[in-house]
Amino acid sequence: MQHKPSYDPNLIPTLATNSNFDASPEAVLPAIPPPSLLFLSFNQDHGCFTVGTNHGFWIYNCDPFRESFRRDFDHCSGCIRVVDMLLRCYILALVDDRPNPQYPPNKVMEWDDNQNQCIGELSFCSEMRSVRLRRDRIVVVLEHKIFVYNFADLKLLHQIETIANLKGLCVVSQGVRSLVLVCPGLQKGLVRIEHYASKRSKFIMAHDSRIACFVLSQDGQWLATTSTKGTLVRVYNSVDGSLLQEVRRGVDKTKIYSLAFFLNAQWLAVSSDKGTVHVFGLKFNSGSSGSIRSQSASEPPHSSFSFIKGVLPKCFSSEWLVAQFHLLEGSQYIVAFGHQKNTVVILGIDGSFYKCQFDPVNGVEMTQLEYHNFVKPYAAF
Repeated sequence: MQHKPSYDPNLIPTLATNSNFDASPEAVLPAIPPPSLLFLSFNQDHGCFTVGTNHGFWIYNCDPFRESFRRDFDHCSGCIRVVDMLLRCYILALVDDRPNPQYPPNKVMEWDDNQNQCIGELSFCSEMRSVRLRRDRIVVVLEHKIFVYNFADLKLLHQIETIANLKGLCVVSQGVRSLVLVCPGLQKGLVRIEHYASKRSKFIMAHDSRIACFVLSQDGQWLATTSTKGTLVRVYNSVDGSLLQEVRRGVDKTKIYSLAFFLNAQWLAVSSDKGTVHVFGLKFNSGSSGSIRSQSASEPPHSSFSFIKGVLPKCFSSEWLVAQFHLLEGSQYIVAFGHQKNTVVILGIDGSFYKCQFDPVNGVEMTQLEYHNFVKPYAAF
């Protein structure tokens, strides 16, 4: 493992140029195939999202929807598999997708787009699965290990061993006062929570099956988890490990792609391969650690889903289902809550962008407010 918090001009990808470009009217430009999307993720406050492609990376703003900037590198060295953005700064963590001498998949670059250069790098003996950024930390996830570094000087602060973690599951809180990190434990279904301020570790046996997805609230207090079965989502207090609520998104096995808390943990959004995004109301009191809100206080008073309570299994928490939105089944989508009131933003690996609004009282199908495709404009050039 090596780190290099410095700038090396020989290791910087350059924007594509062509010194032999023919500007004559007779020149025929070769057809450029549309890019392949390799990575898609929201930034920490869900105000932007990042896209990694076989050409480079793009950054988009969610509200209003617009392209912030893009870097399309030379095709031989621009295959970006991971791109994590630090809040709304021009600092990103990049991982290349193909094993070339300059940017192998076991190296992460700390990229400053204002300077258009690499300002630091970390190398490992095995391929990286994901990277997480905070203002004060860089977290690198390998298949069996997680490394926590100080952001300023890339000093190694902590190492964590995990079960095989091919998806690179790891989340970190964004609160300035404390750092909370969540990752898989050393056995299936086990979640490990590191509270760095109090120097305590908490272990939760969250599911019987392998962990498929989890999300941490911004302040690190609440944790939502789901397993590879994909039918049940559980919400825990990350401090004491107590189970606060569980909701069932369906009865058939499904693949959960993403989970998202509303800012004050009032709602939880879930996306899956069934082509549906659900929003659930959470019944615990986010202002009081560990307390549970009464059902009458949280249940939408005129929920349009309440009629199915008598025909579904008892464990199905239909009374907490606030709203849903239907998409193309089988496609991969991730979801986050929007900055506008009662909205969600949905991103598809096919380049689709949806902004939808839900009614937290009447519990009806969400209303689509916007649709864009951030791949088609590129293909039209």
